[in-house]
Amino acid sequence: MVDVVNSVLVASNRGPVSFTLSDDGELTMKRGGGGLVSGLSGAVRDEGVLWVCAALSDGDRSAVRLAPGGRLDHAGYDTGKLRMLDIPPATFHRAYNAVANSTLWFVNHLLYDTPNAPHFGTRFTREWDSYRDYNGAFAMALAEEASHGAKVMVQDYHLTLTPAMLRAERPDLRIAHFSHTPWAPPEYFSLLPDDVGREVLEGILGADHAGFLTERWAEAFMDCCRSLLGAKVADRSVTHDGRTTRIGVHGLGVDGESLWRRACEPDVESHMAALREQVGDRRLIVRIDRTELSKNIVRGLLAYREFLDAHPEWHGRVVHLAFAYPSRHDLPEYREYTAAVQRCAKEIEDEYATEDWDPLILNVNDDYPRSLAAYRLADVLLVNPIRDGMNLVAKEGPILSPRCALVLSREAGAAAELGAHALVINPYDVCETAEALHAGLEMPEEERVRRGARLNAAATALPPRRWLGEQLACL
Repeated sequence: MVDVVNSVLVASNRGPVSFTLSDDGELTMKRGGGGLVSGLSGAVRDEGVLWVCAALSDGDRSAVRLAPGGRLDHAGYDTGKLRMLDIPPATFHRAYNAVANSTLWFVNHLLYDTPNAPHFGTRFTREWDSYRDYNGAFAMALAEEASHGAKVMVQDYHLTLTPAMLRAERPDLRIAHFSHTPWAPPEYFSLLPDDVGREVLEGILGADHAGFLTERWAEAFMDCCRSLLGAKVADRSVTHDGRTTRIGVHGLGVDGESLWRRACEPDVESHMAALREQVGDRRLIVRIDRTELSKNIVRGLLAYREFLDAHPEWHGRVVHLAFAYPSRHDLPEYREYTAAVQRCAKEIEDEYATEDWDPLILNVNDDYPRSLAAYRLADVLLVNPIRDGMNLVAKEGPILSPRCALVLSREAGAAAELGAHALVINPYDVCETAEALHAGLEMPEEERVRRGARLNAAATALPPRRWLGEQLACL
């Protein structure tokens, strides 16, 4: 069923809700996970935008099959305007795990162990065909749902081919693509097979506007277009094959008021009380991440270990709350990384814990209210990715803990906006990170508050609703 008033649409792999199927066949709906969903959900829903996403689980697929045309809002669910696509599981698996997360993510985050990987053979060719089919399913759904002249905002590395495919189907539409990840420089992007690299770039250039989180990532994309396509790059635009795509930088921020309201709800207050009882009056170093390879959790734990070794005066006086939620466990590299995080945490416990002091609390269960409680209690927030498109944790923390010292990797996109008021580190330098943790704990209260106010202002400069509106205005 097509809604004729779909004048603005958003497309992303993950949607604003997910469904769980119980043993007795009952469906339970909950908030979707991930930074993109956190950033967009409120703005998209409030503005009456149709969101098109994929069914990720058996629960999602069950919900879709009960909804007319996959429109969950037409099936009575309180989702806002939402169409969920039931893409065949095998196609989805190859597109999502083998290409999006094991190839494009690895390229743009510079994660490959290049003496050993990648290697692109006939298996990858089949996987790329599935990625193309997956993007095609989104393009067809958007073409079906969009009213004449509608504006369509396609999100992230899962859907790099969708803009060009959609333009072929519906040349009347105004199309934007936004990359929430970093973008690789040409010499690294060229690890991709030549035809695949060209298809990715030309897919995004099917859009009228291509958006990035920082100048650095936008410049890298334009460099790839110049080097690999021979495109003309000038005045923040790329001209290729007779079309011009404008390039924009839109640093997604946080809705501070909404975040504070959620962080003051009873479930968060309850977690705060439990954490205070567990930790006592000790100072808190907090990190909140998925166990994603780029998040650099192991080096963060090693830095905390170096800190404890170099500063015995802090023994018994500080606790590291490390929330590392399992991610992408369909991929062996991620399962091993989660195990490495747990091994490193146990080594710290074995070496430093005493009868009355637990120096490290590692939580591997995804618990959003508990994360918000940790933000509010943090004295130091550690954000040390080896490469990150933005990192909303770096922005959320200073909002909920105005006196928190932020230790921030220079390789996070957020460093472009927050670096002047944070303790900026080289994420590979464990000793430097350890000393930054110490500096954060020792920082005078007046300086904490002054830095915190500036971090807050920067973090809320472009909240999701304005971020969305800014890009729609570019169309």
